[in-house]
Amino acid sequence: MTQPEALQTPVYRTASGRVFNFSAGPAVLPEPVLLEVKEELPVYRNLGTSILEISHRSPEYAEIDASAKALLRKLLGLGEEWHVLFLQGGASLQFHQVPLNFLPKDGSADYLITGAWAQKAYKEAKFLGNARVAASSEDRNFSYIPDPSTWELDPKAAYLHFTSNNTIYGTQFQTEPEAEVPLVCDASSDFLSRRITPERYGLIYAGAQKNVGPAGVTVVLIRDDFLQRRNQPLPTMLDYGTHAGKLFNTPPVFAVYIVEKVLRWLEGLGGLPAIEAINDRKAALLYERIDRTDFYRGTAEPGARSKMNVTFRLPTEELEQRFVAEAKQAGLIGLKGHRSVGGLRASIYNACPIEAVEALVSFMDYFEQRYG
Repeated sequence: MTQPEALQTPVYRTASGRVFNFSAGPAVLPEPVLLEVKEELPVYRNLGTSILEISHRSPEYAEIDASAKALLRKLLGLGEEWHVLFLQGGASLQFHQVPLNFLPKDGSADYLITGAWAQKAYKEAKFLGNARVAASSEDRNFSYIPDPSTWELDPKAAYLHFTSNNTIYGTQFQTEPEAEVPLVCDASSDFLSRRITPERYGLIYAGAQKNVGPAGVTVVLIRDDFLQRRNQPLPTMLDYGTHAGKLFNTPPVFAVYIVEKVLRWLEGLGGLPAIEAINDRKAALLYERIDRTDFYRGTAEPGARSKMNVTFRLPTEELEQRFVAEAKQAGLIGLKGHRSVGGLRASIYNACPIEAVEALVSFMDYFEQRYG
């Protein structure tokens, strides 16, 4: 990493010349994975053709699919009672598919509303049946996670839905919710970033494009006893049982192929304990810099800060626009906050290396020295 001289515009790059990518999604992928994919295109193994062109019924893809599922089971400690599905439609389709399958016509489900995506999930459930808001942080622009003592949970609810990490607002559940009913989690933006307790969940879903792979595949994990509770009848493609039973339709082959490589990369690091420690270091480094002076201001309340999406503001919007532009020139991209809230956002997912955060902190020092 090239270090800047005093007040000269710094330039940051990886050893291979890549910029540091803080995009919220699709997001940075591990460089070793990209290089391996490059090596295997345009000919995969001895097939004489690329992975993009093979049948999803071929032995080669079946091996990739089985390996990816086995790696997920190993990383998360999932038993055979769990179904591992690779679906399409992103988390947005899951917002509808979950209540379609599991919200009984004569029952209810609880939702914790901690951001825009949680709101969307609740809206879809409300469209289908009796969805209840068990708690919400909308009163302070989703800057915090409601204290569990304030939650109004129904012990007879079919499930409790929560969004574990809120990409737009930079908040995250620091611990898993305690509930008498199965948890359903949209884990799209912190999936595989830390250890979880699988037995608390009925279903977990995650769009791959933040922590697991490229856009185009959604990982869905369903515990079998929860699956057996689903409503009937259901549209074939929207019935989780259809996909748990067999490979029903053409999956996103190339996306799953990369997911398998990312999972092997993660296993090689030491699995979830190792990546959790790395993520803790990255977040601590960046938040320490934000808190060091009044020039930068974190937007999430300290007790709810995300270790995946770090949101902050500068004294003026003009300075924020300048920060994004000059950071891009310096080799730091994807730092503009979500259009609905503005400000800055650094997404530091699993594949974002510690060197990227160190470069960002260095640039923040430079920028404050110049404009503060």
